[in-house]
Amino acid sequence: MKTLIIKGSFYLFGLIVISLGISLTINADLGAGAWDAMNVGLMETFGLTVGNWVIIIGGILIITNALIARERPDLLAIITIVIIGKMIDFWLITAFENMEFSVMFNQVLALVAGIFIIAIGVALYLQPKFSINPIDNFMVALQKRFGFSLTFAKTLTEAFALVLALFLGGPIGIGTIIILVCIGPFIQFLNPKAEKVMNRLLAS
Repeated sequence: MKTLIIKGSFYLFGLIVISLGISLTINADLGAGAWDAMNVGLMETFGLTVGNWVIIIGGILIITNALIARERPDLLAIITIVIIGKMIDFWLITAFENMEFSVMFNQVLALVAGIFIIAIGVALYLQPKFSINPIDNFMVALQKRFGFSLTFAKTLTEAFALVLALFLGGPIGIGTIIILVCIGPFIQFLNPKAEKVMNRLLAS
């Protein structure tokens, strides 16, 4: 029971932290990550909220990933998209409602902080090895089906989202490139630290 509580806490807290980081990168207004820019573009084109589009696109990807990998849909991944989607709406619509960065330094600070916070969240939510975000699973499905390296599969999925974001007029900019370059190393740096913390808590 203790193990489940600790792992569940890491998982849920990690997803909430991810949503905070994503919201900061969007609010920085220097260019969001490709998938987040696509969701903002969908909001601006068709209405609904960014969080609702996170849930809708995530649901589509759950089915798509299952078809690509020829596996059963990972229905537990619904947890990830619902929590991230609802929390993004909370941060953007409620908590950050009046937050605007008019000075470049503050924009850069918000962007870097957002990237680091996303990396913390990813490092936390990956530790229990529960269902992963459908966007991450999209990369894994391509790797399983076509034998791509994870790096190439990740690049492919990001490029796919980037093209859609550009088509929809989503917020693509220098921040998008910074996120693409920095997020991997940040996660790689934080992942073993999160693993140590969880293992220490499990052993105590």
